[in-house]
Amino acid sequence: MTSLAEALGYGPEAKLLIVTGDDLGVSFATNSAIYGSLRGGVATSAGLVVPGPWAREAASSYRGEDVGVHLTLNAEYDLYRWGPVTHAPSLLDGDGGFPRTVMDLWEHADIDEVRKECRAQVERAVYWGFNVSHISAHLGAMELRPEFFDVALGLAAEFCLPLRLPGAGAEHAAGFPFRQLAAEEGVVSPDHLVRPGRGHSARVAVDKLLNDMPPGVTELVLRPARDSEELRAVAPDWPARVEDHDIATTSRHLHALAGRAGVTLIPYRALRDVQRARRP
Repeated sequence: MTSLAEALGYGPEAKLLIVTGDDLGVSFATNSAIYGSLRGGVATSAGLVVPGPWAREAASSYRGEDVGVHLTLNAEYDLYRWGPVTHAPSLLDGDGGFPRTVMDLWEHADIDEVRKECRAQVERAVYWGFNVSHISAHLGAMELRPEFFDVALGLAAEFCLPLRLPGAGAEHAAGFPFRQLAAEEGVVSPDHLVRPGRGHSARVAVDKLLNDMPPGVTELVLRPARDSEELRAVAPDWPARVEDHDIATTSRHLHALAGRAGVTLIPYRALRDVQRARRP
């Protein structure tokens, strides 16, 4: 079977890397950092939080960069809240925003309201003018529960967009073969996913990844943000986000490691092109 790297026009042992800046639209600090990383750094893609308070500003600043929809059903901060773009009572917590935790979401969400909300987020991004490159899930909320995964997979298949998924090793913990199900629907996903935990330094993960990177397509997920009073007031994990911005914009660090490891940086649109070329 042809590997994803071969379908992209590379050899079977090629090491290809997508560097994604997540949480576009959450704050001005994230918008500024992510667009800066795409335009002058090493980021090759971004994930838009459509319900985010600064999503419209992100749309107004869009210049055709590789941006996907980061399906969002949580608002994790205590003092900084956002909620559904549709009427979805089961997706609200006691103070009128999305649930703060994934477990709370899984326990209370009505799946029909989840489906309606996620579709509206994709459609709104398209309406705002984004040339949507892929679908991912905020906090990983859509990947490891079958009923939520089914919603994300359905949208990826319908809009013919790649879907970010964990590597095959996570299927055992999830209890169902999500990567196989995606492949059966013709939905493409990177082979490997590196997503440092919230509040954890990404620099160690970057160094380890680029010095010992497996063949195939790997996605490295960063959450860049510029240091500011706004960011420090909003995000308890602001130091990690500022470090991610430094990693994504100090191209000497990432490009030098990429060159030493024989890594090629690619956008998500390359995967989208493969998926759409395969579509009957």
